[in-house]
Amino acid sequence: MDADPTATGPVASDPTATEPVTTEPVTAEPVGPDDVGIDDVARTIAAIGPRLRALRLGRGLTLDALGAATGISVSTLSRLESGHRRPTLDLLIPLARAHRVALDHLIAAPATGDPRLHLRPRHRDSGSVLVPLTQYPGRVQVFKQVLAPREPRLVSHAGYEWLYVLAGELRLLVGDRDLTLRPGEAAEFDTAEPHWFGPAGAEAVEILHLYGPHGDHAVLRTGSAGA
Repeated sequence: MDADPTATGPVASDPTATEPVTTEPVTAEPVGPDDVGIDDVARTIAAIGPRLRALRLGRGLTLDALGAATGISVSTLSRLESGHRRPTLDLLIPLARAHRVALDHLIAAPATGDPRLHLRPRHRDSGSVLVPLTQYPGRVQVFKQVLAPREPRLVSHAGYEWLYVLAGELRLLVGDRDLTLRPGEAAEFDTAEPHWFGPAGAEAVEILHLYGPHGDHAVLRTGSAGA
C-alpha cells in the first residue's frame, strides 16, 4: 500500500533551540469557547487509537486477522492504534462492522450517568417483535423477542446463541434435533449448525435471545420434543 500522506508521527524537538530573553511581562491569552471545542476534539481523536487497540485485544484478534476482516493494511491499523494515523470514516466504518459495535462506540465511550436504556421495539411484518436490550452491541448482543407462528426455515451463520423461554413454548431445530423448550428452560448452540426456532404451536412465544460472534460446540439443555 502506498504511503499515507495524512499519516502523522512524533515531531522531534531541537534541544539546542533557545528562546530570546525578554524582560516584558508575559500575559496569558484569553481562552474562548472555540479553543475549548478544539481541545475537546483533539482529546476525542487521541482516544480513538487506544480504544481500537483495547477492543481488538479484548476480542483476541491479531492485526493480521483484523486486516483480513476489514481490508485495511496491517501498517495502517498499527498507525491508527498508536495515534500516528488520523482516523477517518472510511477506516472506522469497516472497523465498527468487524467488531460489531456502533460507530460512536469507537469515537467516544458510552456516556455515563443514567444507566437506563431507552428501548425501541422493532415490529416485523410477520407479527413478531424484537427489543434490543444492549445499546452498544459488541461480543454479546441481547434481545427480548416475541415470536409469532411461522414456517420453519433452517439457517446457518458464524456465531453462538443462547435462548431462554419466558412465556409459551419454543420449538428449536438444530441439525437433526427437534426440541421443545418451556418457560424457565434454556438452550445454547453453535449457529454454524443449521437451526431454526419459533413457537411450538399456534400461540406466540416470548424469549430472551443472546447472540455472540464466536462459535463453539453445541450444548443443549432441554428434553426432546414430545417428552
